[in-house]
Formats: sequence, C-alpha cells, structure tokens
Amino acid sequence: MVDDAQNKESMKGAIETLEQITSSNSTPKTVKKSLTDLIVELKNQEYSLSVRAANSISLLDDITQDPNMPSYVRTQLWQAVSKL
Repeated sequence: MVDDAQNKESMKGAIETLEQITSSNSTPKTVKKSLTDLIVELKNQEYSLSVRAANSISLLDDITQDPNMPSYVRTQLWQAVSKL
C-alpha cells in the first residue's frame, strides 16, 4: 500500500512539472494563469492530499481541452496528471 511519504513525493513531482510548464515561454498566458492558481491550490494544506489531487486532476482535464493548447504542453500536463 502506498504510504503518506510516497503520496507527498508524487504531489511534489506534479507541482514541479506544473511549475516548469508555467515558466516556459511557449505556454499560452491563459494556461499559465490557470496553472498558477492550480499550484496554489495544490500547496494549500487546508484539504487532504487526495482531495487536492482529485480537484487538480479535474481542473487539468478542463485545461487540456483547450483547442489552442500546443500538443507538447498538453503532453506535459498529462504527465502531471499521472503523478497525481
């Protein structure tokens, strides 16, 4: 069974991936804004890890549906989803 330390490490990896996407110049500004808000929510300790992960996966799914999203950014977003 996965323990809390592994869950925290996975969450940290997802946050790092999202931060890399937001720091890229090729990421659209609207996506950067959404991801910045999402990172803040992921770091919020008010909710449990599982709730934060579930909410983030749902929001990332919505973000990836943007037709103007470059395919390589979409791929990076799905990498973050897989870590969550």
